[in-house]
Amino acid sequence: MTAVVTPRRQGLDRWMLWALWLIIAAHVASLVLRAPADYVSSPFILLGVLAAAAPLIVCWVAVAHTRSNRLQARLAASAVTVFVIGNGFFAAADLPAGDWVPVLAALAQLCYLAFYPLMLAALFTLVRHQLRSLSLAIALDCVVGGLGAAAVVSAVLGPVLAVGAQGPPSISTFVGIASPVLDLVIVAAVVAIAASPILMAGQSWILLVGGLLSFAAGDILFALGKLNGTYVVGHWLDAGWSIGLALVATWLRTAATPDTDDEGTGDGGTGDGGTAERGTDAADRPGASASGSGVLAVPVVATIAGLAVLLVSSRHGESQVTVGLAAATLVVSSARTVIAFRELGRMGDLARLARSDDLTGLPNRRALYAEVPARLALGGRNALLLLDLDRFKEVNDSLGHDVGDVLLVQVGLRIGAQLGADDLLVRLGGDEFAIFLRDSGREEAEVVAMKVQSALAAPHTLEGISLQSSASIGIALSPEHGESLGILMRKADMAMYRAKVRRGGHRVYHPVDDSHGDTRLRTLEELRAALVTNQLVLHYQPKVELSGGEVRGVEALVRWNHPKRGLLYPSEFLELVEDAGLMQTLTERVLELAFDQAAVWHRRGERLTIAVNLAASSLLDSGLPERVGVMLTARDLPATALMFEITEAFLLDDRGRASDILGRLRARGIRIAVDDFGVGYSSLAYLRELPIDELKLDRSFVAPLNGDKRAAAVVSSSIHLAHSLGLRMVAEGVEDAEAYAQLARFGCDQAQGYYVSPPVPAAVLDEWLAARLTADAGTVQA
Repeated sequence: MTAVVTPRRQGLDRWMLWALWLIIAAHVASLVLRAPADYVSSPFILLGVLAAAAPLIVCWVAVAHTRSNRLQARLAASAVTVFVIGNGFFAAADLPAGDWVPVLAALAQLCYLAFYPLMLAALFTLVRHQLRSLSLAIALDCVVGGLGAAAVVSAVLGPVLAVGAQGPPSISTFVGIASPVLDLVIVAAVVAIAASPILMAGQSWILLVGGLLSFAAGDILFALGKLNGTYVVGHWLDAGWSIGLALVATWLRTAATPDTDDEGTGDGGTGDGGTAERGTDAADRPGASASGSGVLAVPVVATIAGLAVLLVSSRHGESQVTVGLAAATLVVSSARTVIAFRELGRMGDLARLARSDDLTGLPNRRALYAEVPARLALGGRNALLLLDLDRFKEVNDSLGHDVGDVLLVQVGLRIGAQLGADDLLVRLGGDEFAIFLRDSGREEAEVVAMKVQSALAAPHTLEGISLQSSASIGIALSPEHGESLGILMRKADMAMYRAKVRRGGHRVYHPVDDSHGDTRLRTLEELRAALVTNQLVLHYQPKVELSGGEVRGVEALVRWNHPKRGLLYPSEFLELVEDAGLMQTLTERVLELAFDQAAVWHRRGERLTIAVNLAASSLLDSGLPERVGVMLTARDLPATALMFEITEAFLLDDRGRASDILGRLRARGIRIAVDDFGVGYSSLAYLRELPIDELKLDRSFVAPLNGDKRAAAVVSSSIHLAHSLGLRMVAEGVEDAEAYAQLARFGCDQAQGYYVSPPVPAAVLDEWLAARLTADAGTVQA
C-alpha cells in the first residue's frame, strides 16, 4: 500500500496513533484497576466505547490514504468494523430491550464471526503474489507450523468445543463452536506465514501478528472463562480485544504510510502489505533467510508441540480433532525432514563444488582462504608458495585453450605428486597455483620448490607436440614474513615476480622485493603511457655488404626515452611488456615508427630495408600479415622495405603455426630472417621446410673467430650451409677489423656490429651514410 506523504500528513499520523494508544492504555488501566461490577456502571465504560471507536477511525483513515492494494486495506478495516458493530449489538442487548434482546445478541455473534473470514481474506491478499514462488520445502514448513499451532490451540479449546457440541442446535451453539475453530485457523495462518522465509508481509508485519494473536488470545480466554463461569463484562480479559484491534489499526496505518514521497507500483503491485514502494525483500523481516538456521525454528517448535499434544492426549484423552492435528503435524514434519536431509546433501555437494576448481579438481582460491587461516592459527612454522607457469600464454595462443587446459591438469598432477598428505595445493586461477606447507621452514620450502620445478621440466606431449614447462615460484614464510594469509600472499607474489624477472626458478621473499614490486607496478603504468605518448623511439644499426661495403639494410631496435630515467634499452622493459600482455601493442607501435622512417628514406631514393624483431607472441597473431599489408599500402612502400627477424625457438616450438604465418608474410613479398642462429638445439629441417631468406649468425660464434680454429670452422660451415640452401648469412656482433675481414674471406654476405656502427637515431644514421658516400670505396667508417 502506498500513499503520497507530506510533512503535515506525517505529523497528523503521529498524533493520531499517539491518541489511539493513549485511549487504549487508559482503557486497559480501567479494566485492570477496577472491579468488573463497578466497571459496568462507571463512567469508565465510555473508555470502552472510545477503545472500540478509535481503531475503527484509524483504519478507515488509512483506507482513504491508500493507493495500491486497496482490497487488503478494506478487508482489514471491514473486519475491525464488523467487530465494533458486534460490540454495539452486544452492549445494546444488555439494555432493557424486551423481545429484541435475543435478536441483538444473535446479530452481535454473527458480527463477531464475520471478523474471521474478513481478516483471513486480508491475510491472503497480503501474501497472494508470493505464494507461487513457494518451494515444496518452504510450503511444508508453513503447513507444519500451521498444523502444530492448530493442534495446540485445539488442545486448549478442547473443553469449549466439547461443551458447544453437546448443546442444543442454536446460533449460540454454532458461534460457541465456530469462534474457537476460526481462532484456531487464524493462529495457524499467522504461524504458517511466520514459518516461511519467502512470504514477506513488510516491516510492520509484527504489528499485525501481535494484533491477531492478541485477539485470538482474548477469544480463547473468553471461551474458557465462560466455560468456567469466571467471565463477566469488564473483566481484564477484555483488554485482549482492545489491544488486538489497536495493533491491527496501527499496522494498517503504518503500512499505508511510506518512508518517502514515492508512489509505489499501483494496484498491480506486489500485494505485500504496502511495502512494494520500499523494495521489500528478505531484509525486511528479521531472520528471513532461506538458508539460515532460523528458517527451521517455527517448524521445529511446531513439531515438538504436536508431539507434546499426542503425549498429553495419551494420558488425558484429547478430542479426535486435536489428536488428528497433532498426528498430521508429525506426518508432514517427517516429510519435511526427508527433504531437509536431501537439501543438506545437495548443499554439501555445492559447498564442495564451490571450493573446487572445475578444470583440475584441485581446491580453489575460496578453499585456500577458508582453510589456511585456521592452519596458521595453530602456530609453528609454515610456508606459502605461489607458482606461475612461464610463457603459458604462448601455449594458449599457439595451440588453443583446450590444449592449455590439458597442460594445466598435467601440471596439477605433477605438483601434487611432490607434496605430502598434509600439504595443500590449490589452483588460484589461470596458470597460477599456491602450495601451503605445514611445519615447513625455508629449507623445506626450497626443497619442495626444486622438486616441483624438476617435475615440471619433463616434457609434456600435447596434440602430438612435445612441450616443456617451467614455473617461477615465490616463497613466503610464517611467522618470519607475516602471520596472516593476506600478507603471505602479497609477499610470495612479490618474490615470485622477482624470480620470473631473474629467471631464477624460485625465490624466498626478501624485504628488497617490496620496493621491486612497487617499482614494477610504477614502471608498468609508465610503460602504458609511453605507448600512447610517443616516448618509444627506434635506433637503427646498419648492415654492411661484405663484398662491396654498401649499406642496403638496417635493423630497427626499440628504445624507451623515459622522461626521468633517460634512454632505456629493451632488456629493462621487454620482459614487463611480455608479462603485461602488451607485446602486440608494442609491435604495432614499432612497425608504425619503422614504416614512417622507411617512407622518408624511400622518398629520398634510399632503398633501405628495415628489419624488425618479432616476439613469438606477436607471430601467434593470425591477423598480422593483413595488418602489415595495410600499413605498407598506406605509405606506398614496397614489401622489400620490411624484413622480419624471428627467433629459432619459435620455429622449433610450433613449426605448423610458423609455416602458416611466415608463408602468408612471404606471399606478400616480406622477407624473413632467423635471428640468433645456432644458439638453440637446431633442427636443420626447418631451413628446408619454412620460407626463410636470411640467417643471422649469433655473436657468440663471431666473437671468438680470432685465434679459435674451431669457432672459425663452425662459422665457415654455417655460411656454406646457408648458401647451399639459397639463404643469405649475416654476422652479428662484429666488433673488430680482424673478424670483419675473416667473415669476408669466408663469403659471409653482411656484417653488423659496433665495428660498423652502433645503433643510432635516424638523423645520426643519415649523417653516417652521407659520410660513407664521400669516403674511399674500401674504407669502413666506425
